Amino acid sequence: MFFQRLFGSSPDRKVKAFQARAAKINALEPQLEALSDEALRGKTEEFRARLAKGETLDELLEEAFAVVREASKRTIGLRHFDVQMVGGMVLHRGGISEMRTGEGKTLVATLPVYLNALEGKGVHAITVNDYLAQRDAEWMGQIYRFLGMSVGVIVHGLSQGQRKAAYQADITYGTNNEFGFDYLRDNLVYEAEEMVQRGHNFVIVDEVDSILIDEARTPLIISGPTEDRSEFYKTIDVLVKELIKDPDNFDLDEKQRQVLLTEVGSERIEEMLEQSGHLEEDSAGLYDPANVSAVHHVNQALRANILYTRDKDYIIRAGEVILIDEFTGRMMQGRRLSEGLHQAIEAKEGARVQPENQTLASVTIQNYFRLYKKLSGMTGTASTEAQEFGDIYKMEVVEIPTNRPVSRVDEDDEVYRTAAEKNQAILKQIADCYVRGQPILVGTVSIEKSELLSELLKTHVFEHEGQTRTGIPHNVLNARYHEQEALIVADAGVPGAVTIATNMAGRGTDIQLGGSIDMRLSRWREEQLGLGIEPDAEAYAVRRQEIEAEIVELKEKALAAGGLYVLGTERHESRRIDNQLRGRTGRQGDPGRSKFFLSCEDDLLRIFAGDRLDSIMRTFGVQEGEAITHKWLNGAIATAQKKVEQRNYEIRKNLLKYDDVVNDQRKAVFEQRQEFMEAEDLTEVIAEMRADTIEDMVERHMPPKAYAEQWDVEGLDERVRELLGLDLPIREWAAEDGIANEEIHQRITEAAEARAAEREVMLSPERMRLLEKSFLLQTIDLQWREHLMHLDHLRNVIGLRGYGQRDPLNEYKTEAFSLFEKLLTDLRHNVTKWMMTVVIQEEQPPPPPQPERLVEVHLDPLTGENAATAGALPSGMSRDQREALPISSLPAGWEQTGRNAACPCGSGKKFKHCHGALV
Repeated sequence: MFFQRLFGSSPDRKVKAFQARAAKINALEPQLEALSDEALRGKTEEFRARLAKGETLDELLEEAFAVVREASKRTIGLRHFDVQMVGGMVLHRGGISEMRTGEGKTLVATLPVYLNALEGKGVHAITVNDYLAQRDAEWMGQIYRFLGMSVGVIVHGLSQGQRKAAYQADITYGTNNEFGFDYLRDNLVYEAEEMVQRGHNFVIVDEVDSILIDEARTPLIISGPTEDRSEFYKTIDVLVKELIKDPDNFDLDEKQRQVLLTEVGSERIEEMLEQSGHLEEDSAGLYDPANVSAVHHVNQALRANILYTRDKDYIIRAGEVILIDEFTGRMMQGRRLSEGLHQAIEAKEGARVQPENQTLASVTIQNYFRLYKKLSGMTGTASTEAQEFGDIYKMEVVEIPTNRPVSRVDEDDEVYRTAAEKNQAILKQIADCYVRGQPILVGTVSIEKSELLSELLKTHVFEHEGQTRTGIPHNVLNARYHEQEALIVADAGVPGAVTIATNMAGRGTDIQLGGSIDMRLSRWREEQLGLGIEPDAEAYAVRRQEIEAEIVELKEKALAAGGLYVLGTERHESRRIDNQLRGRTGRQGDPGRSKFFLSCEDDLLRIFAGDRLDSIMRTFGVQEGEAITHKWLNGAIATAQKKVEQRNYEIRKNLLKYDDVVNDQRKAVFEQRQEFMEAEDLTEVIAEMRADTIEDMVERHMPPKAYAEQWDVEGLDERVRELLGLDLPIREWAAEDGIANEEIHQRITEAAEARAAEREVMLSPERMRLLEKSFLLQTIDLQWREHLMHLDHLRNVIGLRGYGQRDPLNEYKTEAFSLFEKLLTDLRHNVTKWMMTVVIQEEQPPPPPQPERLVEVHLDPLTGENAATAGALPSGMSRDQREALPISSLPAGWEQTGRNAACPCGSGKKFKHCHGALV
C-alpha cells in the first residue's frame, strides 16, 4: 500500500505514460488551427504517403490525433479532452478503454478509427443496435468526410450491393450480429463477386462487455426451414400443462435454471404419450432411442412452461412471441430460440407455431472477433471482467480518469424482509424526489416489475405543498414502449421527472440535466409542421436560443435538488449491469446519488441467501417497514453476484473450448472453399480427388498385404459402378494368376481417366469447368451442414462420457476429428461420383416456386439457448434464389450452373436470364 501511494497503482502509471503523449498532441494545436480547411484535409494524403514510405501508425499518432481534434472542432463543435486522447491511445494499442457514462466514448473512437483507416484496409466500428450504428456513422461521419475518408453503415435489410459498398468504405459502422452474419453468408455464396466483406483488419467494439461477454455464450447461426410440426407442439404442450399441475412430477433448480422430470413425472408422461399415440410402436418405453424426439419436445415444453415467464423473458405482440433482451430490456425483433424451445413457448401462449430451422453455418461471437488482426473496445464497466478479457481476447482493461471529478454519492443498499415493504420504501423515496423537484431514474429487472411499480405510483398518496395528492406522474421505458425511448430519455433529466426503466445498458443516450436541446427542437419542428408551418433558419435560431435559456434554468433547479437520483429496485446477477445503471448519474462532474432497495424475496437474494438473511433480520428484531443497511451487507451481495458471474464465465469458457475444436475445422473449410470459388480451373483438384477416391476404394476392398482370397471383389465392383459409373471386368482381373492389387488399381485409374476425358469432350471444356466448380462448392456446403448437425448431436450427449471417468472435452476432440476426416473422405467420393455419373439433359423446366427464407440465429444471452434472428438474406443474393430452386425443377446437373454462367441449353444467354430465371 505504501509503494502504491508513492508510485501510484499500475493503471495510474499506464495512464501517466499516455498523458505525456497527450501533451505533445496539445502542442500541435496552434499550428493546426492556423491551417485552412483544404490544408487540414490534405493531411490525410500526407499521412498515407508517409505510411507508404515506411513510417508506422505509432509514429503518426500524435499528428493524426491532433488533426482529428481540429476537424472535430470545425465540423461538430466538440473538442477532445486530454483523457479522451488517452482513451484513444488505449484503443489504438488493442486494449479496452473503461470510461464512465457521459465521458464521450463515441468521440474517443474517432481518433484510433481515423489513424488506422489511413492504411486503407478498412476499420470496423461495432455498436449494440442499428439506431446507434446509423447515428454514429452520420454524426462522427462528418469528421471523417471532412478529412477525405468514406464512411459506410451496415444495418438490417440492406441489399447485397449496399453491403458491399459499405464494406469498401474506409470506415464501416454496424452491429456485431450484422458483421458476423455477413461473414457467414460470405462463406455460403458461389461466386467471389457475391462476397461483401474484405477482410478483418481493425475493429472497435462499443459496449464491449455487453457484446464480448454477455453475448459470448451465443453462437451466430444461419439456418434454413425444416418440416412443419406445429400440431405436435400443441399436443405436447397440452400434456405438459396437465403434468405440471402436480409439483411432484418435476424438479426445479433456479440457480442452474434447469427443470427436469422426476421418476414419477417420467412414468406419468410415458402413460400420457402412449395413450395419445405419440410413442413409437414396439418401443421399449419413453427412453427407447426411437422416442428420442418425443422426449426432447417434452423437455422443451417443460422448460417453456416453467422457466420462461411472459412479460419478463418475452412479450406477446400481434400474436407473436417476441423475446426480451435481459441486458438492455429491448425487444429482440425476429430472434427465435431454437431446438424447438421457441415453438414450445408459442404453443404455450396459443400463438401461431412457426417451423424449426436447420443449421447451415455458425460461428461464436468470440471466434468471429478473434479473426481481427487488432481488437479493441470501450465501455463504462469492464474492470469486473478484466480476467476474462485477458484470458480469451488478450485485451488489457485500462481505467481512464474522468474529465472532471466524480461527485456522485453511492449509498449503501437498503434490505427489507418482503417485497411489499420494499415497494413502500421505493414509493416514499420517489415521492420525496418528485416533491423536491429532483429527477429520478428507477431501474427494474423486468417489464412485469416496471409495470407493477407504475400501477403503484398511479395510486400512491403523498403530501405536496400542504395538500394530499394521489398519483405521481411518470414515464415507463421498457420493451412495450420501445418506440418512445429517445423521447423518454430526453426528458429524464427535467426537474421532478420520474422515469422507470427496465434496463439502461447500451441505451446509447445520456440523460442530460434540464433536458435535451436537440429533442426539444425536434418536437417544436413537428408541432410547427402539424400546423402547416415550415420553420426557416431564422425561426430555428430564435427558438434554439429560447430553449437553451429554458434548459439552463431547468438544469440549475435539478442541480439544486441534488442532480439525478438513480434508484435500483433489485440487484442484477451481474455487477456490471448495476454499475451501468449507477453510471447514468454524475456525468461530467454533475452531482448525483444512487441507492439500491432490496428484499429477501428478490430473486438474487432468495436463491443465494434468502433464508439466512431472513433469519438474521428476525434475530435482530427488524420490524415491518424497517430496513437493514451495512457495508458488510453490500459485500455479501457483491459476493453472491461474483458467484453468478464466475459461473457464467465458466459457461462461456467451456463453450469456447468446444468451439475452438470446430473453429480450426471451420477456418480450414471456409479458406479452402474460397480458394475453390476464386480459382479459374479446378481440373487438378478434381483429378486429385478422383485418384484419392480410387485409392480409398482399392485399399478398402483389397487391403495391402492381404491374400487374393481375402479380397472383396464384388464390393469393389459395386463401388466402381456407383462412384465412377464404370462397368469393368474386375472379377476377371482378380481371377488372373499373379495379379496384384496395384495392377487392378492402375487399370481402374486408366479407365476412370479415359471416361473423364470423354465426358469433357462431350460437354465441352468450358461447361466442364463450370460444373466442376459448382459441384465442388455445393458438395462442400452439403457435407459441412451434415458435419455441423453431427457435431450438435455429439455436443448434446458427450457430457455423459463423464460418468465413465472420461474427459468429455477430450472425447469431443477425438470424435470431432474423426467426423472431420469422414467429411473429407465423403467430399472426395461425392464430388467424384457427381463428375463421373451425372447425366446432362436439355428440356424445358417447370416454373419454380418462390424462394424460401433463410433465418439468422443468435443464442439468447440469458440462457445460452439458440436465439434466432429471423430474416431473409439480402435481396439480390443469388445463393438464396438458387437454393430455392428444387432439384426436380431442372434437368440433372443444371441446378449447379452458376447464375452468371452460360445456360446449358445453348441459347447463348446467362443462366439467370434463361432456364435459371425465377418467377
